[in-house]
Amino acid sequence: MTSEWVTKNRFDPVYLPVMEEKLFFEGEKKKRSITNYIVLLTLATIIATYGVISGSTATVIGAMIIAPLMTPIMAATLAMVLGRGTRIKRSILVVSFSVLYVIGLALLLSLFISPIVIGFGSNPEITTRVSPNLLALFVALASGAAGAFAISREDVGDTLPGVAIAISLVPPLSVVGISLSKLHWGDASGAFVLFLTNFLAIILAGGAVLWLSGVSVSRITPQRDANRKRAFELAILATIIVAVILGFNGYRTLELERDTALANTAVTSWLEGTSYTVTRLTLNFQPRDILLNGPAHVTISIAGTGELESIDELAKNMEDALGYPVTIQLDVLPTQVNYYPRLLRQAASG
Repeated sequence: MTSEWVTKNRFDPVYLPVMEEKLFFEGEKKKRSITNYIVLLTLATIIATYGVISGSTATVIGAMIIAPLMTPIMAATLAMVLGRGTRIKRSILVVSFSVLYVIGLALLLSLFISPIVIGFGSNPEITTRVSPNLLALFVALASGAAGAFAISREDVGDTLPGVAIAISLVPPLSVVGISLSKLHWGDASGAFVLFLTNFLAIILAGGAVLWLSGVSVSRITPQRDANRKRAFELAILATIIVAVILGFNGYRTLELERDTALANTAVTSWLEGTSYTVTRLTLNFQPRDILLNGPAHVTISIAGTGELESIDELAKNMEDALGYPVTIQLDVLPTQVNYYPRLLRQAASG
C-alpha cells in the first residue's frame, strides 16, 4: 500500500513540458516572458527599496509577492536536476544579471536620500536583513523545498505567493543597494550573505525535492549525470561556506548583544542618584573588527535634568566591564517642567 501511495504521488512526466515552459525563457513566448520578467523585477525593486527605506513591512511584503526572481532560480534548480548544462549556465546568468540590476537600481533610487531618513541603525527592515544567522538558512531550506514542491505540481501552484513571502530575495538585494549608496559596507555584505543563503537553499532543498519526486527518472544520460553531480557539488560547497559565515555571524550577534547589555548596565550605574534615564544605546564596531575586541563607539541618549558625573568615569567603568577601549557619544535631552498650570491654580485660589 505504501508503494502504491508513493507511485501515485510521484512527479507526473506529462507535466514536465508545462513546468519547463513556466521556468525557462524559451520558445515562441520568449520575448514576452523576458519583458514581463524585467517589468515585474523593476517594479518589485522600486517597491522593495522605498518600502525598506520607509520601514513599511506591508510594502516590502508586496514587493516579495510580485518579484519574479524565484523563476530563474527554480529554472536553474530544474536544469541541475536534469543535468542540462546549457540551461544551467543560462539560468545562472539570468540570476546574476538580475542581482546586479536590482542592486544597481536600488542604489540609484536611494542615492539622494539622507542616511538619517534611511535609519541604518534603527530601521527594522534593514537591521533584520544585515545580520543573518543559521536560522535564516533553516528557514530558506524549508522555503526552497516548499517552492520546488509547489512548482512541480499543478494543483498546488497557488501556494507560491506564500513561498515568495517566506523566502526573501529582492528585499535583501535592495538593502545591498541602499547600503552601498551610503558606503555602509558591513550592512551591504550582510544583506548579500542573506540573499546567497536563500539562493543556495532554493538550489539544494529544491533540487532534493525535485529529484526525490522523480523528475529526472529515465531522462538522464551519463553526460547529464556528470553535469548534475558537478553543479550540486559546487552548490553544496558554497552552502557550507555560507553556513560557516552564518554560524560565526550568529556568534558575533550574541557577543554584541551581551556587550550592549553590559554597556547599558554601566550607564545605568553611572546615572544612579540622578533623574536621568537611558533612552537609547548602540554599540558599533569598525567593519574590519569582526572579533568585537574594540575599540568600540558607543552612542548613548539620555533624558532628564540636573548635574552629571564626569563622562571619563563612565568610559572607565564601561571599559572595565567590556574589556576593550571605547569612545562615547553622549546625547542629553533636558526634560522641561511646565509650572504654568500650578501657578494658575494658585492665582485662582488667591
